[in-house]
Amino acid sequence: MPNWSGVLAKIQEEQARHISLASQAAQEMAKCQVQAQPINAIHAVKRTYLLDLHKKTGRNIIAYYSGFLSKPGIRGTEITDEDKNGFMMAIHNLPRSEGLDLILHTPGGGITSTQSIVDYLHKMYRVNKSAPPDIRAIVPQIAMSAGTMIACSCKEIWLGKHSNLGPIDPQVFGWPAYGVLQEFERACKEVKADPSKIPVWQNIISQYRPTFLGHCKNAIDLSNEFVKKQLINVMFHGQADAKQKSERIVRQLAHYRRNKTHDRHIPFEECEKMGLNVKLIEEAKDRDGHKDDEFQDLILTVHHCYMHLMMNTSALKVIENHLGIGYTKAQASTLQKPPSSQADLPAPE
Repeated sequence: MPNWSGVLAKIQEEQARHISLASQAAQEMAKCQVQAQPINAIHAVKRTYLLDLHKKTGRNIIAYYSGFLSKPGIRGTEITDEDKNGFMMAIHNLPRSEGLDLILHTPGGGITSTQSIVDYLHKMYRVNKSAPPDIRAIVPQIAMSAGTMIACSCKEIWLGKHSNLGPIDPQVFGWPAYGVLQEFERACKEVKADPSKIPVWQNIISQYRPTFLGHCKNAIDLSNEFVKKQLINVMFHGQADAKQKSERIVRQLAHYRRNKTHDRHIPFEECEKMGLNVKLIEEAKDRDGHKDDEFQDLILTVHHCYMHLMMNTSALKVIENHLGIGYTKAQASTLQKPPSSQADLPAPE
């Protein structure tokens, strides 16, 4: 399977083919076609490898990709309620009996939006009410925050040696909820012990909005209870110690003092140690029990395709299945110019 450079070469080859076809049309039409070549070529290549991955696993594939790495600070890359429309389009007409492999690359987003999306996915892929939904999460690079929550809502999580999950402590108006409550508790103790510190803490506490502390507490409870419920009912379904395992994992994923920052990257070894049902992509086995290098190569090739898409087009987010059906959200204010050389893609943003 092609690596990063190989994928780029395939895209450029497909782009050149489209341009050659466009040159046979009228001049004005050709101009419009040329502008679309980078996007068309990338789509053609990535859909080829998505379909190859589906043929390899025999399972439905949905890729859920955000452009948060190549377009930092742009609104629309996070998980929102709008994403459910993409999932509805991607799932429509897919056979439920084949299960679902959900490829995740996301910075996270809204807790309630995440809950709604997970609930929908579970309803679509819970073939037997007595069994958990047949959904596997595949994380080729990063699924942070609410992305980790989605991964914890699957029966197993496939990670590479380079892949990471993240803490699930909620952020309220951009502030860490745990940090706010701990800071307020510290302020109360220090002021009680030494009233002269009131002016110092007053400047800090005065920035809190009305009901802000309660909002932080509710966000923490909502986040923790949701992940614990998913772990008990899906990942550890039917296991006698499911509740104990789930509570331990939630404590570690939400441990503000230990994690220190919300964007801390949690590797495979730590996920495995805390008890998550994680598997290494590099150690996948085929049906005969032999090492399956093709599975790893296909996942990484698909990932490279989507990273090229995010870096070289205005796409902010893509949700699509192995048939190429789904939803793409683009950065409307940034239109890509035609490539200066017909053989080259535009420079990354």
